Amino acid sequence: MKGASRRGSRAGACASALLASVATLFALGGLHAVAAPSPSEQTHAAAGVDAAPQGPGKTRVTAAVLNLDGKSLEPLLDGEDASYDTASIVKVDILATLLLQAQDAGRHLTAQERALAEPMIRNSDNAATNDLWREIGGAPGMEAANKRMGLTATEGGPGAKWGLTQTTASDQIRLLLSVFDGAAASKTDSPLDKDSRAYIRSLMTHVASDQAWGVSAASGSDHALKNGWLQRTASGLWDVNSVGQVTVDGHHYLVAVLSDGSPSMDDGIAVVERAARQAVAATTRT
Repeated sequence: MKGASRRGSRAGACASALLASVATLFALGGLHAVAAPSPSEQTHAAAGVDAAPQGPGKTRVTAAVLNLDGKSLEPLLDGEDASYDTASIVKVDILATLLLQAQDAGRHLTAQERALAEPMIRNSDNAATNDLWREIGGAPGMEAANKRMGLTATEGGPGAKWGLTQTTASDQIRLLLSVFDGAAASKTDSPLDKDSRAYIRSLMTHVASDQAWGVSAASGSDHALKNGWLQRTASGLWDVNSVGQVTVDGHHYLVAVLSDGSPSMDDGIAVVERAARQAVAATTRT
C-alpha cells in the first residue's frame, strides 16, 4: 500500500469492524486489545499493552538487505543492528517452527494446523497465532528452532506475548535465508525441507490486499512479505516492521526493515517503505 490517502481510506473502512471486535479481543487472554487500524491485524496493538514505556524521541529504523542471488551471507545494513519488538513479523518464525517440529515428527501439518497457519500469515490473524504459539511451546519452542536456523539474536516474547519477541534486522535475514531459495540460501543448509519452504513462501506471496505495503515498495509486483505493527500504550508511538523478498531488475533480495517511535502507523509505514527503497537501491549499486 502506498500513499497516505490510500492508507487513510483503509483505516476508515475498518473502523466499524474494529469496534465490533473489541469484546472478542479482550477475551483472547494473554494479549489485551488496543485498536489497530486493520481487522486483519485485530489484536496487533495488543502485544504492546504491557510493553515497557517508550518515551518521546526520534523514530528509529534499521534496514538489512541481502542479494539472494549472490554468494555472501552478510546483509548490507543501514542503521544500528539493534533489537526491536517483532509485532506480527514473528508469525513467519512461528510457522517455520511449527513446520520444523512436524518434520521432526515425520508428518505433514494437519488440516487444523493449516486452517490456523494460513490466516496467521495471509491475514495476520492473531487468534490463530495464539493457538499456534501454544502448540509450538511458546518462546522455548521457537528459540530451539531458531538455533537450528542460524538465528543468534532473537528472544521469544514472555508468556503469551509473542508480539513482544525481540529480534534484529540481520537475524530476520537469517530466518528468511531458511525460507527462500537462491545462491546465498544454498549455503545455509536450511533445516526446513523443500515442501516446508515452499509453503511459507506461498503464504507470504499471497497476503491479503490490505497487507501489501512495506518492503514491497522496493519492487514491482513480484514480492513476498509479512508485516507487523503495534502501538505503545504509554507513549502512543508505533512499532512498524516489514520483512520479505523483493525482485528488482530480475535479481532477488531479502529485506528486513524494523522501526519504532513513529507518531502514527501511517508515519511508520512511510519510514519503513522509504528505508526499504533506499537500502535495496544501495545494494543494487554494490
